[in-house]
Order: sequence, then structure tokens, then C-alpha cells
Amino acid sequence: MYIEQLYTSCLSEAAYYIESDGEVAIVDPLRDIEEYIAIAKKRNAVIKYIFETHFHADFVSGHIDLSKATGAPIIYGPNTKTAFPVYVATDGETFTLGNLTIKVLHTPGHTLESCCYLLKDENNKDHAIFTGDTLFVGDVGRPDLSQKGEELTTKDLAGIMYESLQQKIIPLADDIIVYPAHGAGSSCGKNLGSQTWSTIGNEKKTNYALQAQTKDEFITAVTEGLSSPPQYFPINAKINKEGYESLDNILQTALKPLTLNEVKSLANSDNIILLDTRSTTAFSEGFIPGSIFIGLDGRYAEWAGSLLPFNKTILIVAEPGKEKESIIRLTRVGFSKFAGYVEGGYQAWKNAGEQTDMIIGIEPDELAMDIPHDERLIVMDVRRETEFADGHVKNALNIPLDTLTDPASMANIEDDQNLYIHCGSGYRSVIAASLLKRQGIHNLYNVLGGWNKIKLEDRIKTEKETSVLN
Repeated sequence: MYIEQLYTSCLSEAAYYIESDGEVAIVDPLRDIEEYIAIAKKRNAVIKYIFETHFHADFVSGHIDLSKATGAPIIYGPNTKTAFPVYVATDGETFTLGNLTIKVLHTPGHTLESCCYLLKDENNKDHAIFTGDTLFVGDVGRPDLSQKGEELTTKDLAGIMYESLQQKIIPLADDIIVYPAHGAGSSCGKNLGSQTWSTIGNEKKTNYALQAQTKDEFITAVTEGLSSPPQYFPINAKINKEGYESLDNILQTALKPLTLNEVKSLANSDNIILLDTRSTTAFSEGFIPGSIFIGLDGRYAEWAGSLLPFNKTILIVAEPGKEKESIIRLTRVGFSKFAGYVEGGYQAWKNAGEQTDMIIGIEPDELAMDIPHDERLIVMDVRRETEFADGHVKNALNIPLDTLTDPASMANIEDDQNLYIHCGSGYRSVIAASLLKRQGIHNLYNVLGGWNKIKLEDRIKTEKETSVLN
């Protein structure tokens, strides 16, 4: 028996490679499938099954492309309806993988078709369970992602999840390994733990959702404090259910190098998004006017899915050699419209003498000196509401980054105000600055180091919002 967790940190997503006697099962594959095929080839094994725990909302699965490439069937749990061929398993159905057995446990709640896959070893002993978004380390999947056409409330799904956990998960032996689909940072739960695997016994001891409680108490526990899901979740769930264009076809267009004249011609179109994926420092020092920054060194795909429109065409500005990575990571969250990339990157644009823009960065000590003397100064904090509540600059304006594309969020900003933007450490604030500049707001500064450095500056008054924290 061989099990490998293939963890993608920027999405906090785990796919799994399971092998026995030359036969392989892949659980919850990502859009780009080469790694799964390469591992099987290296180990002289054949991919026999593709197991999906549910219709993922936070990424586009590689199930369709992987099935076409290997001939392996796509297996879902009960209540699954798709626009492409799949095998819909029944609750309790088993599949043979070499000397192992994989048993389907239907566990609706996160979604109606959600299921877990219980792996039995060569001696038919329960060894591990692949829980998808039903059970995480320290948490369970959010129950507020009901799909279009399902007349279920969040509380309805939470109640269904309670029954699933009570009937299918809690009775399992303590030594069974838990392999979830996500780790810390994922928006598929409220507060996932830092580890990417656990055991049933440990979760029974530490996971709030598995503690002794009534159904009503459980519903309250899992539904309170849920933030709004990212805007791309329903888009990705729909793609996973209805199908998609092959990644190879998308890359044929997306990996087209564009000359500067072609870039200038396209950049003037309202249908084009110029996306710069370099580092925060490189972007701040200079960029093509109108570019939106979302750097590869952060939670790139998630922020792209949360901020960029899916009906527009993306033109990539990347560090040379990073174009393909920039595009593939976008396709993981459902983007499929690409014009190509700037040949030679930003440096080629700059070397040609084309107009450029930049973001001015200041240290917190400069902010401390400016606050008392600038009546038009606004400190804009783009962190989440809970981060802001836990400590912020006194009188700061909180506009979370994921709301910044909503015109209403900027309604109270006046043209002659000076914006001093910050987040936790600097990544989100540069994204925010690029969005504001694209909207024509240029009297802004990025506070370097963000809140992590601001809170160390004694001359800047700070406060907390206890009403939110309580």
C-alpha cells in the first residue's frame, strides 16, 4: 500500500494518490493532471479510478481531463447528476484496488452528494478515510453552499451534516487516519487546523463539531461566524458539475507571446484585464498603467477568483519564465479566457520607453508623522473585519479587499483625500492599490509591512472593536 498526499498550499487543497499492486486511485485531482500521471508512470502503475468527494466550489477538478487521459472512470457518491459520464456509487458500495478495498460512505451536509471514502488494508482493516469537505482537521465543511435548484437552507444542510457525522464518522475506530481535502487557509470551513491530516480519535477529542451536543447545538456551532463565500465558489461548482474545456486547449491560446504593439492595442479594450503576477516589490517599483496586481507569491488563485470578472479576457504580465504557472493556477479556479502574455514582461515594456506607473511605499514612522498634520489623510485597512476588530489604527476605514471592487465600498472616498493603505503584511494592500489606481484614484500610499509593523510604532494610536470580537 502506498498513499501520497499532494498538497497545493496556495489553495490549501489536498489531492491523494493511492496505490496497491500496480493499481492507482486518485482522490480529488486538481485541474492540471500531469503530476498524477507522472507518479503512476514512475511507479509502473495504472490509474484505475478517479474518486470525487463532491462538487468542489473552491477549485476546478481535473477529473474530466484525467479520465480522458487514462480511461479511468469518475466516481461520485449518491445523488450526483452531471452533464458528462460518471459512475454514481451507492452508499456502502466497495471498489477493489489491488489488495485494498475502498468503501463509499455517503455523508451529505456540505453538499448533498458529499461522500467519504473509507480505505481498508490488505487484511480488510479500516486504515484511512478520505473525507473531502465533510471533515477537516478541527472543523467541518461549511453548510451554506447549497447549489442552484436545491431548496435547502444553511440550517437544513447543517442538520443533514449532523446526521452524517453521527451515523458515519463518529462510530469509526480512533486509529483511522483522516485525510481531508483542505487545510488551514481554505474558505471551505470556518477555522481549519494547521495540520493536513489527523486521526478519527484526535478529531473526536479536539474538533468542536464532533463533541457531544444536540442537533440544534450543532447547527448553531457550525453556522455562526460564517463569512461570505468567495464570489467564484458557485462558478467553480457549476463548472465541476457541467464540464469544461480541456486545459491543453486553453493553454494553446493563453501561452501566446504578444508584442508591445499587440499589448497596447488590446489593453485599451474594456474586455481586457491586464494581470501582473510579479512580486509586490517588483510591481510597486513599476508597472504597465491599468494593471491589476495579484502576485504568485501569495494566495494568487483565490484572490483572482474573488476579484476578477470571469467574463473578461486576461492578458498576463509575468516574470519571464512564470507565464505558464500564472495561467495554470488561474485555470484551477475556473478562468478560461486568455489573450496571451507580454513577451519579455514588464521590462520589455519599460525598455521600449512606454509609459509606466508605480506605487509609493512609506514606512509606519512616516505615517506616524503624517497623521497629525494631514487633515485629508485616510488610513484604509483592507484586512478582514475580524482582523480589523482585533486591532487597528484609530479612526481607520476598514474596507476588506474582497469588497473593494464594489463601487458602494468606495462611496465615501473623496478625490482630494490621501489614502494610506495597509493590510497585514503588504500583499493585499498592493492588490488594493492597483485596483484603486485602475479606478483613477492615484493619491495613495502603501504602508510597508502593514499592520505587523504599524502596531510596533508607538506614536500611532490603535484600538480594538470588542463588539465584533465578542
